[in-house]
Amino acid sequence: MIDKSITEGVIRTRTKLRQQTLISIFNEFDGKIMKLDEGKRAEKYSKMLLSPFSFFRGSAYLFYFDATRQYFPYHSSPDRPTWIQGDLHFENFGAFRSEDGDLVYDVNDFDEGYVGSYLYDLLRMSVSIVLVCRELGYTLEDQWDCVETYVKEYYRQIQAFCDDKDNPGKFKVDEDSAKGPVKKLLRKLEKRKSAHFLEKVTSLVQDDRIFLETEELKVPGAAEQKMLEHAWPFYLDTLNSRKTEPEHYKIKDIAVKHGSGTASIGLNRYYILIEGEGHAGAEDTVLEAKEVRVPIPAYFMPYSESFWHYFGHQGKRVTATQQAMHHKADPYLGFFTMDDRQFYVRERSPYKKRLKLEDIDSFEDMERTLLLMARITAKMHARADADVNKGLLPYHSEKEIARAMGPDPELPARHLSHWAAAYADQVEADFKLFREWAAL
Repeated sequence: MIDKSITEGVIRTRTKLRQQTLISIFNEFDGKIMKLDEGKRAEKYSKMLLSPFSFFRGSAYLFYFDATRQYFPYHSSPDRPTWIQGDLHFENFGAFRSEDGDLVYDVNDFDEGYVGSYLYDLLRMSVSIVLVCRELGYTLEDQWDCVETYVKEYYRQIQAFCDDKDNPGKFKVDEDSAKGPVKKLLRKLEKRKSAHFLEKVTSLVQDDRIFLETEELKVPGAAEQKMLEHAWPFYLDTLNSRKTEPEHYKIKDIAVKHGSGTASIGLNRYYILIEGEGHAGAEDTVLEAKEVRVPIPAYFMPYSESFWHYFGHQGKRVTATQQAMHHKADPYLGFFTMDDRQFYVRERSPYKKRLKLEDIDSFEDMERTLLLMARITAKMHARADADVNKGLLPYHSEKEIARAMGPDPELPARHLSHWAAAYADQVEADFKLFREWAAL
């Protein structure tokens, strides 16, 4: 007969040790590395307390701490890493308008881009799928099925790229190729006016457009505005496809942006209003400048000297990641340094929108969505070796990934689905420990 006092004591000790691990990691990353003050930490943690998935979104460092200490049989070779997105989860996919003016659905966050095993993107995405499935009330078997649908489609698309049946450089998900909720989202956005976002955040004052002052948008101080304007010429020199009209880039107004994201709380963010392209009177353009720091995976993955040689500036790293992974990247992508802080710049697309869970009405809707997300994941991994002739990744990532996954997609799909469900259990247990600690 098992002595309950012994088992209860073991559980108490394990729980206490895990909570101490969580506290140490949060204090290290949010306190020492991000240097969040008490107010910012409270703001971040209030968002993380909404659900286990919200907690998972805001604690990528905990995920990497755990995942890099576990054995997985499907890692690619350490000396042939993939350029990974670094924080792949269900809500980092969304719609926007591409450089060609097409409405597309793709990954929309590259702040954590780094080089490492492709598997970490799949692992993090798989856990997020399980957590989303649980919010929707799916059974464990359905959770496994959803992850396996994603992994097997990813495998199929990787093989298609390897066999030259598909070209990652031309691959895109638009209204013609999308199905289910993603197709509905793109159709809905087609009806949105291009000035939708502009009218939401600005107003006309004597024929001049300026940012509205709201809870999320504040007027920067004079010194802060002067520093940004001083850094602006550097940004213009980093643009790959700069427009010919210099007046197009003249800053008309600046606003400090608050309240966005979870993991990015504590990083400075600005909205910058510039002249409408082509002629006076055209719709103005809103750019977003966001502070970035060393990506979280870099703290846990093998050090890559060549990567840091190319991308010592964190803004350059983020813009290069997006340009590598997108078919037609934002033409406003660039970067600058201000007051020893590193930023990247992108257009704040008026068509930016992601799926909501209420948009997924059925299990079939979920499967259709995951199939598209899997193809997009495979595309960005295969596309990111576009510089194969320039030395950064002197090999084709899709071939390394196919070799690592092996000849039978059922095996990695089943392995990842069961691991993701088990780790989601850990996320839910950690969420309870976090809730107890954050309430102190």
